Amino acid sequence: MKFRTPAYVGLTLFALAGALYVARTPSLAAQGKSTVQAPIFEVDPYWPKPLPNHWVQGSTIGLSVDAQDHVWVIHRPQTVEDNFKAADLKVGDLPIGVCCSVAPPVLEFDPAGNLVGHWGGPGEGYEWPESNHGITVDSKGNVWIGGNGNTDTQILKFDKKGKFLLQLGHQGKHNGSNDLENFWRPAKIYEDPAAGEMFIADGYGNRRVIVVDRETGKYKRHWGAFGAKPDDGKLPNYTPSAPESKQFNTVHCADVSKDGFVYVCDRVNDRVQVFRKDGTYVKEQVFDKNTLRSGSVWDMTFSRDPQQNFIYMANGVDEKICIVKRESLEVLTCFGDGGRQPGQFFGVHNLDTDSKGNLYATETYTGARIQRFLYKGMGPVTKVSQGVLWNK
Repeated sequence: MKFRTPAYVGLTLFALAGALYVARTPSLAAQGKSTVQAPIFEVDPYWPKPLPNHWVQGSTIGLSVDAQDHVWVIHRPQTVEDNFKAADLKVGDLPIGVCCSVAPPVLEFDPAGNLVGHWGGPGEGYEWPESNHGITVDSKGNVWIGGNGNTDTQILKFDKKGKFLLQLGHQGKHNGSNDLENFWRPAKIYEDPAAGEMFIADGYGNRRVIVVDRETGKYKRHWGAFGAKPDDGKLPNYTPSAPESKQFNTVHCADVSKDGFVYVCDRVNDRVQVFRKDGTYVKEQVFDKNTLRSGSVWDMTFSRDPQQNFIYMANGVDEKICIVKRESLEVLTCFGDGGRQPGQFFGVHNLDTDSKGNLYATETYTGARIQRFLYKGMGPVTKVSQGVLWNK
């Protein structure tokens, strides 16, 4: 087997961190070889730059790239292990050590990977989430934050400096998936700039997509799986051989394409459902149907070509990112594997792209990081069968 450089993600992936990892596609001969054209990526092991002040981040649970290509993440400070925050812990009056301290929950990086902004946490006039989840910078430059703790039934809006602007919902209060005032454990917020609307994957507790006005937060509409009214009745555990669920099970994203379709990550049900912006059901696709526990469709983002021809999809159980043809929802190829080296993942959770087409991915669990994959243009990739194979 030949080693090739630079390290390309797509057909092959090499990750440099003291060793080279070779992409392999086991059983490829049995399935027959075929190639298609798809985006090619190269992992950037030197992005971002180390945080200042001996800061470290916890479970990195949200990601958004703004109009200036600044990359925003939100993490969970409470998930940083004691061994990693010795400077914050004391024995008597003395800190245990010099390294390290927990970074503020909201971090802003410039395109070069420098930390240029940081803020967040409890403050006057709003109720900070119990468990941070999701961050979105809208086209007006304002920052939206959700949370998936049991008491997180609110969404917050700040300016880029962390000035509080708006709270929707009241912490600890909710009345299910048809509540028009509160949320319940909302996962992600996505903007439709043309309409001035925010689409919310309300998603860990409730079973719906809900739409609000970007400026006022006023309720617009909501829907459940297949465009029907959501029902909060008890759901059986997901079983691949069982009839498909008529309800969402962990709505983890609701992303709006330029041509007016809403792509919903129905995570535990291993599927994506597609709707028009008014909630009219269009179609669905199941991905890696045998994936159990927290499911196969964790997040997605669109490619930056004008037609948004591709979807990049995160699977945090199988630790891979798949490149999907948006029109047909056909998987073209996947890359990644479980591990801590560049190009590997531990709970790949959120995805976004910048104006150059570069792809960013955050990790939850103890992965606690963000990685950048440089867009290298279109090229031939080995076509896989519905995500069965991926680069190892």
